[in-house]
Amino acid sequence: MNRAARWLSVFAALCCGLSVALGAYASHAAEGKARERIALAALFAFAHGLGLLVLARQEQSRWLTAAMGCQAAGVILFSGSLVCAAFFAWSTVLAPAGGTLLIAGWLLVAVAICLRRDP
Repeated sequence: MNRAARWLSVFAALCCGLSVALGAYASHAAEGKARERIALAALFAFAHGLGLLVLARQEQSRWLTAAMGCQAAGVILFSGSLVCAAFFAWSTVLAPAGGTLLIAGWLLVAVAICLRRDP
């Protein structure tokens, strides 16, 4: 595993762990719109954290590294924007950019798969 994949794996594991804490908070302490935002942020962070863990174990290429970078940035912007809106009443203006990066990340995964050379 190269250095980028290793750090993205650490980030992914932290996303999964934090998403459990966010989900618990959403279920037991948050109310109204904050509950919805935190629960959605937790869902996306967990799903993409798992995805990043799987991708990090694959043979790395520049396309796959770019895909993982997009997904990591997307989680930060999308989930982070929702969490900050719920906890600090900040704007969710960065959420669409995060969502776009998540979509781009998955499209880059498809490109990486198409370009991968079979042994």
